[in-house]
Amino acid sequence: MYRFFENLVDPFADAGRDTPPDRIWPYIKTHLKPYHRLLPVIGAAGIIVALAETWLTYYGGRLIDLMTAEGPAAFWAGHWPELVAAALAVLFIRPLLIALNAAFLGQTLSSNLSEQARWRAHRHLLGQSTGFFQNDFAGRLSNRVMQMGPAVEDSIFIAFEGLWYGAAYILGALLILSQIHPLLMAPLALWVVLYIAYVRWIATRVSDASERLSDARSLATGRVVDAYSNIETVKLFAHGAREEAYALSAMKRLRLRFQRFMRLMTEMQFGLNVLNGLLIVSVVAPAVVLWANETASIGQVSAALALTIRINGMSGWLMWITIRLFEHAGVIREGLRSIAQEPAVVDRPGAPALNVDRGEIRFEGVSHHYGKGKGGLNGIDLTIPAGQKVGLIGRSGAGKSSLVTLLLRFRDAEQGRILIDGQDVGAVTQDSLRAQIGMVTQDSSLLHRSVRANILYGRPEATEAQMVTAAQRAEADDFIQTLEDPQGRRGYDAHVGERGVKLSGGQRQRIAIARVILKDAPVLILDEATSALDSEVEAAIQQTLYGVMEGKTVIAIAHRLSTIAQMDRIVVLDAGRVVEDGTHAELLAKEGIYASLWARQSGGFLAEDM
Repeated sequence: MYRFFENLVDPFADAGRDTPPDRIWPYIKTHLKPYHRLLPVIGAAGIIVALAETWLTYYGGRLIDLMTAEGPAAFWAGHWPELVAAALAVLFIRPLLIALNAAFLGQTLSSNLSEQARWRAHRHLLGQSTGFFQNDFAGRLSNRVMQMGPAVEDSIFIAFEGLWYGAAYILGALLILSQIHPLLMAPLALWVVLYIAYVRWIATRVSDASERLSDARSLATGRVVDAYSNIETVKLFAHGAREEAYALSAMKRLRLRFQRFMRLMTEMQFGLNVLNGLLIVSVVAPAVVLWANETASIGQVSAALALTIRINGMSGWLMWITIRLFEHAGVIREGLRSIAQEPAVVDRPGAPALNVDRGEIRFEGVSHHYGKGKGGLNGIDLTIPAGQKVGLIGRSGAGKSSLVTLLLRFRDAEQGRILIDGQDVGAVTQDSLRAQIGMVTQDSSLLHRSVRANILYGRPEATEAQMVTAAQRAEADDFIQTLEDPQGRRGYDAHVGERGVKLSGGQRQRIAIARVILKDAPVLILDEATSALDSEVEAAIQQTLYGVMEGKTVIAIAHRLSTIAQMDRIVVLDAGRVVEDGTHAELLAKEGIYASLWARQSGGFLAEDM
């Protein structure tokens, strides 16, 4: 039975990749869209349950009148069918109605909405460019994603379980009191107006306070996660006290904002009790007067009193959930700062997949200054024929990383275009582009998963034998066999820790190289690929990489000039321009920048004062 209600909606169904709206109500509407056929049914169930509750109070007053007007014998003899019907309604119909309402709210809405919101937020953030993540705390982003789910789910749940139900109950109470005497309905109607005005006034303040509180919570989380993610650096530089102070300042801000939030809660309690006192006096006093004047029966007075006391108790609950609703609004607004951002790099509508049959790369008039007007690349014209191996050198800031970043389309070039086999990389899908490029970086991070999962990330459909062969070619199989994690998993099943922290730099690098070997992409980028390895392993890996390079178009970045001297061609960048281009021997013969760098290198590395 539960599964029927839980599966009425698929929270993970594809809802497209449009950027979420940056305002709360349009954003909530996108999450309600899969439920549009169910919302009228859920709303009707809530109204029926609320009216059933008010009817129960009304019927209690009727019973008192019948019991006082007739003796026990006449009461039972004249009304036993009615009493049996009422008892059956209370025993069976009422529980079924409440269970149906709870199933819609709990199983259909609550069990799906939270993960739906989290999944969509996470999916959208995964589509952001690398620059997006470089400009924010990973902890803050993850906190916003994880908070967004409960905030959306609880907001919609509150709207139906609280506000919708409460409104229906008060409407039923107004109808019952109007039947008793219009004089009893007027005070309740006036109280409702005052109550709504007060809730709106204080809830608006709570919403602002909640957004500031959520922002402070995300900041504190971001700083804590930042320290944990870089714990080795913290320990290496003995900056534990500095990190404590850094996190403490954020936690003090969080405490201050939480205290301000709780002050509003105290104000709310005081104002609410004043309003509730007004409600009790303004309804019960006229009811007693009407009874004294024999205008209302004792049962009707009892019903009025019961309704008033019930609304009195409900008002605190309604205000609290309204406050939570506005609190969630603050959380959602804070989360939308990240979740509602347009991706900086997007596929064009109907973009085809990149088709690489040769691997020629051309940069045509490429300029990119990161929006600053200077730095980066300046009018790069460069052609790398298919299968050619090119060494790329230049001091820091020369534009090497920018060239690779634009080729991978982590950013879109501000001017010019980049073509692979004549296809503009900006006109094809990003996934198909990167699927054709293998890259090994100087600091290759690993996923906090098994060694097997990390290597297979290069080609998930590869067989076990292909994976092991790739590890052997990367000189990684021997040390992998010796691995064991704290949970007792061994070898290829051992987990490597966050970013591969449980492994040495050389071990991480060899697993990253195995991953790229397994990927077997036609274009290969090596960015200081062997810098983390010792000399003996590096020599073996270099031979492996030379084998991997066969038949591929290769761009190799290195400060150790000896590692790229054997390339087919060497391109020298300076200030974002190509200043020299040729083979190792040709560039030495020119006696230009490359020859100067070769002469100045110390221990095979590029000198810093070049």
